[in-house]
Amino acid sequence: MKRNGGTIQGKWLFIFVVSFAFGFSSLHAQNKKFPLPPEWSKKAVWYQIFVERFYNGDTTNDPKPKNMYVALAGDAPKGWTITPWTQNWYASDSWAKGNGKSFADNLQSRRYGGDLQGVIDKLDYLADLGITAIYLNPINDAPSLHKYDARHYHHVDVNFGPDPVGDNKIMESENPNDPTTWKWTSADKLFLKLIDEVHKRHMRIIMDYSWNHTGTEFWAFKDIIKNKEKSAYKDWYTVYSYDNPNTPENEFKYAGWYGEYLPEIRKVDVTSKKDLYHPYEGNINEGAKQHILAVTKRWLAPNGDTTKGIDGYRLDVADFVPIGFWRDYRTFVKNIKPDAYIVGEIQWWMDKVMPPAYFVNGEVFDAAMFYHIYRPARSFFSLASQSIDARQLVDSIQFQWKNVEVPFRYSMMNVSSTHDTPRMLTSFFNHGKFKYMAKPYEDSTYKTGKPDTETYSRLKLYLIHQFTNVGAPNVWNGEEMGMWGANDPDCRKPLWWKEYNFQPETRNNIQAGPAVYDPVGFNQEWFDFYRKLIHLRNDNPVLATGKIDFITAEGKMLAYKRYNKDACVYVLFNLDASAQTFIIPKNEYINLLDSTKITGETIKLAPLSAAILSQVKGNY
Repeated sequence: MKRNGGTIQGKWLFIFVVSFAFGFSSLHAQNKKFPLPPEWSKKAVWYQIFVERFYNGDTTNDPKPKNMYVALAGDAPKGWTITPWTQNWYASDSWAKGNGKSFADNLQSRRYGGDLQGVIDKLDYLADLGITAIYLNPINDAPSLHKYDARHYHHVDVNFGPDPVGDNKIMESENPNDPTTWKWTSADKLFLKLIDEVHKRHMRIIMDYSWNHTGTEFWAFKDIIKNKEKSAYKDWYTVYSYDNPNTPENEFKYAGWYGEYLPEIRKVDVTSKKDLYHPYEGNINEGAKQHILAVTKRWLAPNGDTTKGIDGYRLDVADFVPIGFWRDYRTFVKNIKPDAYIVGEIQWWMDKVMPPAYFVNGEVFDAAMFYHIYRPARSFFSLASQSIDARQLVDSIQFQWKNVEVPFRYSMMNVSSTHDTPRMLTSFFNHGKFKYMAKPYEDSTYKTGKPDTETYSRLKLYLIHQFTNVGAPNVWNGEEMGMWGANDPDCRKPLWWKEYNFQPETRNNIQAGPAVYDPVGFNQEWFDFYRKLIHLRNDNPVLATGKIDFITAEGKMLAYKRYNKDACVYVLFNLDASAQTFIIPKNEYINLLDSTKITGETIKLAPLSAAILSQVKGNY
């Protein structure tokens, strides 16, 4: 390998080899019947959809205050209405002015009207992009915009379907704890149509649920409020005290997840202490568990037909639920649909993270949301204050891979941005920690506008890495449009569809300084780049299932190869300030990024550039 002005001893200074042999020793007792992730999950390119902000395909079902009562913390503000899709995100809504709440608090009361018809309308867009699997944020019936505060687990939110009023009446006619009384609302039926349309396009689709908690409007919790100690569901939650009607105070106290907004399902048979870095043994209340299993089956096999059902589940705050429940859950799901995909969210947002090994195995989940490898990659590809070099990046990646048994690494959901993080352009534009003080409401100096040119260049390099690395890449909706945005809630802006004309974005009402007006809208060049990378991965299976060897990791130079018996692809990065030369085995190559042909043993890369070299012939 040669660098400008000098020679590094040896043609291959060092080789980091990650051995992806298919045998493995179990870290846990494997589920012998369903020991491995579904084969299709290795080749997935995920697209995560936050329905309320995705696309408004049906304006007749737009949210009304009645279905949002709790989320609005009481009666809706006078004059409340949904916010225009194309309004400047940082503009105050007319109904929010003078209500005494901060701008950030008022954002939680906004609705834009995204719905399931909007998802159906844009499926061809996703197919053209190259997406093969869709991950929906919660769509269960709930008053909030995020839907993690379920009113009903077993129904789709009334405002995501065509008849909210009729759907509420249908739900009122059921016994929610008796699956034999459950009916299909118009929203449910539209979701079943969405599943069918997804499958027609040879895509997969999974749903997002939190089995750790419900909302305060959940039917069983409301029964406890009404009937107190006499409620049939009093043991579904941990209730510390009930309200005494003879006193002016409300003494009703219960265990909630980060406060009383989200009442926690009761944990039972707990035999080990819960902390943020280890799972804990136990289960959940049996009545709640049976309800959850019934809901799970409802969507996997509607009316008993697995061909009409979803392809798996993403499970929220999974490490807060006892691991005994998850063992039972895996067996239950896989007995219904053996190739269903189960992916859990485990603690990832602190400096020290939860090791995936506890959950990602043949006993619990098929995969975890793998933020764990994005964080060091951001520190390498961006100008983060905690910058690392290529050797440190490789060490970090290999350390995380050691926490995942080999067959599961390919099926990990490699997330970089989601509904819980800053968008990647904004994350790269700012140089602090990944999620720490990562929004203007916490740090007045946090940059929330259009990023500079270097940010785009560096993020392009990271994206090349994401789509050529081991694991299934995930695209947070709107990233491919060139959207930017700070941490939640600013990462949840309505999507910048090309048919819309948006108001310029200015933040002068929340950040000091001269007003800056950033043009907002669909970035065709950025979309085309995403589309190219996604199709490269889909068209070259070695990038999804091939082994990986790290070849070069020196300073800001990184190179690795993906290979199997049929193909070999070299991926090279130069993040140095000067041009660098890489030595590769003598052969014929095609650079998949620009279709140029390369013959020889060297390739020179300009600063902040990359190459994806597909070997034309020879031994792989």
